[in-house]
Amino acid sequence: MSALLRRPKLIATDLDGTIVSHYGEITQRTKSAFFAAHEAGIEIFYVTGRPPRWMKEIAAAFPFGSSILGNGAQLYDIHKDKVLEEWLMPKEAQVETVNRLRLAIPTISFAVEKHNYFHREKAYVPRWDVGQDNVGVHDIFEVVDGPATKMLARCSDQELTSDEMLEIAKRELEGIATVTHSNPHDSLLEINGHGVSKGATLALIAARHGITAEETVTFGDNPNDFTMLAWAGRSWAMSDGHPDGKLHAKSIAEPCVEDGVAKVIEELLGLPK
Repeated sequence: MSALLRRPKLIATDLDGTIVSHYGEITQRTKSAFFAAHEAGIEIFYVTGRPPRWMKEIAAAFPFGSSILGNGAQLYDIHKDKVLEEWLMPKEAQVETVNRLRLAIPTISFAVEKHNYFHREKAYVPRWDVGQDNVGVHDIFEVVDGPATKMLARCSDQELTSDEMLEIAKRELEGIATVTHSNPHDSLLEINGHGVSKGATLALIAARHGITAEETVTFGDNPNDFTMLAWAGRSWAMSDGHPDGKLHAKSIAEPCVEDGVAKVIEELLGLPK
């Protein structure tokens, strides 16, 4: 029997907008579905753009599973609060990224994630890490002094949408960095080292477990999820996510607020092993 007709060996899911609602909660039905999958012997991976400091509530909700953070930049043990392996963005790539994007998008500003800390330019208006870096620097090159988990680039005046920024940045950074976004409304890009993505790291870690793409199920809602949706043999884009999700996923799940992922997992657990 084809692996696609059997219960998966690995479930990899995005968090925000996929199993974590916009108000920050995970429903009991979603928790129960993941607990049942874990008890059935299925590997669980939380694959997100988040940094380690944002994973405490996930570790509290799920006493099992592994994490891939920073859009593929880190393999992280959420229960021991320990980064196990990293795929960082070299300093030279950061410098080239800033120089190219400043020319292409003059109103752009930058931030850098490194060593679980967030550094930003004064012009970069943070949305989630308010208070993490209250001072900021005049020029991001003041803190670009070594490899980074990822860079962030924002048009704080929202002159361009995230999708418009992404189109420009993909062209400008080809062969230099991997660029994506996780929110079409924030005029925000997330930039990793060249070749680093959720899909690439998930494929690498799955192979270490002896698990193939056909034995893997993935869920996601935005462009930073598209690589893992495309890689997995079975994948679901959230129906209320980015409209291009359907171009990369094999199926569409109901929205997060309607427990779309939980409903799919419940069906998958009914399949033969």
